[in-house]
Amino acid sequence: MSLDLKLKPSTASPADRDGDIRSSGGRWRRTVALKGASFTVPFFAGFIVFTVVPVIMALSKSLYTAKSSGLGFGAKTVTFSGLENFDRALHDVKFWGSLWRVALFAIVVIPLIQATSLALALLLDSVRRRVAGKLRIAMLVPYMSPGIVATLIWIYLYSPAVGPLTPFFKLFGIDANFYSSGLIWVSVGNLMAWGSIGFNMLIVYGALQAVPRDIFDSARVDGASEWRIAWSIKVPYVRRSLVLVSVLGIIGTLQIFSEPLLFRSMTPETVTKDFTPIMTIYNQAFAVGDFNYAAALSIVLALVVGLISAIFYKLTNKAPA
Repeated sequence: MSLDLKLKPSTASPADRDGDIRSSGGRWRRTVALKGASFTVPFFAGFIVFTVVPVIMALSKSLYTAKSSGLGFGAKTVTFSGLENFDRALHDVKFWGSLWRVALFAIVVIPLIQATSLALALLLDSVRRRVAGKLRIAMLVPYMSPGIVATLIWIYLYSPAVGPLTPFFKLFGIDANFYSSGLIWVSVGNLMAWGSIGFNMLIVYGALQAVPRDIFDSARVDGASEWRIAWSIKVPYVRRSLVLVSVLGIIGTLQIFSEPLLFRSMTPETVTKDFTPIMTIYNQAFAVGDFNYAAALSIVLALVVGLISAIFYKLTNKAPA
């Protein structure tokens, strides 16, 4: 008995086969895209829970006002006040004075921090990798220290009673009171620089490592000095990284809180309760007990910080000509 097997020719046209291939390819690309997008779920979940939800809650709370009956000893009554808290915030002299004070401080301290970070990054890039690795770890130690711990250490160092700095400067005939009104911002700025230079340096140094080394060799063959290579080649390549750390510096400086708050425990006559915008908000919320007005001030500060950061980013993040 013979078995006659015959293959039936495919009845599908070439166009149908191409369509099936494109369809399967499209499904595969969508699957890959969904798998890639799934890695962003933790970020967006955290962003929604810890950023979007608090902003919505603060915005809703800022539209109400809590008032006590009688002489202020009765129960508080919460009423809808619309934009009354925001109008009050726009005319709050202490809040805007603290914001102006911190803005002037930022204009001075941020360029100094970025210039020092850039110089250290260029220095690390010019030495051997093994030496650079050791120096990089040493420079990151201040950044890895908790901010509160670092502040307490520097408060001890600044102390005129037990700290070593005041006696050291007296050896040169300098009466340095780091808690005085003339030096308090220097003390805070030194603390901020001590904690942030290492992080900024690491970001800039990482950008420098991505620059093709062939460019440096070609420039040296053409007779360019190391200073010329650093200024004309390396700095333009890390410009975007400098913009990034500068924007982060603006956001962090305008919201400075823990450092002056701890300094206030040592010198309350210099660091007042309205010394910085965040301290003003903190005082309204936890000392005065006006959470609604504090929420309005928080929204106003967030808008100001976002506007300043956006303007700075727009002006500086331009492709070099």
